[in-house]
Amino acid sequence: MSLLTLKDVALSRGTPLFSNLNLSLAKGDRLGLVAANGRGKTSLLHLLAGDDGPSRGDITTARGLIIALAPQEPPAHLLPMTLHAAVAAALDPAVVDYEGWRVDVMLDDLQIDPALRLRKISELSGGWQRAMLLARAAIIEPDLLLLDEPTNHLDFGRIGILQNFINALPRSTALVTTSHDRDFLDAVTNRTLFLRADDSMDFALPYTAALQALDTHDLARGRQFDNDMRKVRALRQQAAKLKNIGINAGSDLLVVKTKQLNARAEALESRARPAHQDRSAGAIRLSNSGTHAKTLITINDTMIRTPDDRLLLRTGQIWIENGDRIALLGRNGTGKTRLVTRIRAGLAGEDAAIRGAASLRLGYSDQMLSQLDSHRTPWEAVKAGSDISDHNARAQLINAGINLDLQTGPLDALSGGQKARLAMLLLRLLQPNFYLLDEPTNHLDIEGQEALAAELLDQQAACLLVSHDRAFIRAVATRFWFISDRKLIEVDDPEPVFNVLMRTG
Repeated sequence: MSLLTLKDVALSRGTPLFSNLNLSLAKGDRLGLVAANGRGKTSLLHLLAGDDGPSRGDITTARGLIIALAPQEPPAHLLPMTLHAAVAAALDPAVVDYEGWRVDVMLDDLQIDPALRLRKISELSGGWQRAMLLARAAIIEPDLLLLDEPTNHLDFGRIGILQNFINALPRSTALVTTSHDRDFLDAVTNRTLFLRADDSMDFALPYTAALQALDTHDLARGRQFDNDMRKVRALRQQAAKLKNIGINAGSDLLVVKTKQLNARAEALESRARPAHQDRSAGAIRLSNSGTHAKTLITINDTMIRTPDDRLLLRTGQIWIENGDRIALLGRNGTGKTRLVTRIRAGLAGEDAAIRGAASLRLGYSDQMLSQLDSHRTPWEAVKAGSDISDHNARAQLINAGINLDLQTGPLDALSGGQKARLAMLLLRLLQPNFYLLDEPTNHLDIEGQEALAAELLDQQAACLLVSHDRAFIRAVATRFWFISDRKLIEVDDPEPVFNVLMRTG
């Protein structure tokens, strides 16, 4: 029995997002929703939740269906509430007095520290806000649970908790989730919908297997299209020859045959479907200005401490050499970002224990994309950081997925993915030979993550990066630093570290 059915659904938001979408969700379906930034994933979740209506088509739900959506960001009315109160507010007011205990059980299941439960939502990090939104959605025991980018801002441990929580839901509960974390999608889904403008594809497979099936489908369709178009050309060539013969011979039969061949060619051409080509959300290009220095950075035995002087880790004597791509791993609060900040200060000459080669040129991006903060518009950001011409600046921004109408508008008008691509563009214009990247994939879709990984590999750019995306780390890193027991150690294989960091309880 279907819980929810979409028939020929289309949605436009100024421009068309998707059309001719057919989808049926049954009990126990765990669907991963995949598309590039700005292609309508969040909009589709709101359609499924009943918060909005389609531009065309029909959405049918089973009688009495309970649907809950955990959005990406908390609504404004929740910000003054405590975490505990915000979750309790999701319950029916008539049952709060005698079922309020369910709030504590839910927060225990999500392993939310009791000390955080009485803090205001506005004071919590993005990761804890997401935990609250998940708790609010799950506590009403929905038949269909909708999650919008639930892994954003989560460290490995919280992703592990989230995966376990989803997999422990009642088997009858249906799930639709968006995520840019490929390993997460593989762990919690059994179906994948690739949302496309006019040819969305649904496979009864988790993400990685579904992507292989999609590639096979697209290749087969591309070959079929090429074959069909060859037949169309052959039919028209044959029709043209018969037409000339028929005219010269005065044969009405050949004229009729010519019309039949042309009609067959037109019918075949109208049915032929070219291989799908996704419109890019914006290119990511990096640069590597190069250096002859073998050792780019030397870190003497250094203590990394909290602002109140509590020891987080001791680095020992370590080096970063030209071409190294190092992933820095560790639980939240162990000092990853503070080490990155300390390295940046050392490269600016503010820490004698950390030295960079004379030829080192730094490209730095943090998880909040702070390099954008001092600029009002994308145009201003690009022009302030380089001496490129106006024409080149416009072209670079368009290539990064920022159209002319957005280039001189406020930065706040950009999506998270567009801001991330703009930040990468600014790095490229600096022409660094060493990249210091703190959570560079936070706001990037899967296409963007793959593009960033490919650029780091193609440019052979040295980098130190912090990331909680396992697929990205596997694709990029050549060395792995792990913060364990207040020490920075190097490991050969990240997989055992991932297992340790994902472990919960």
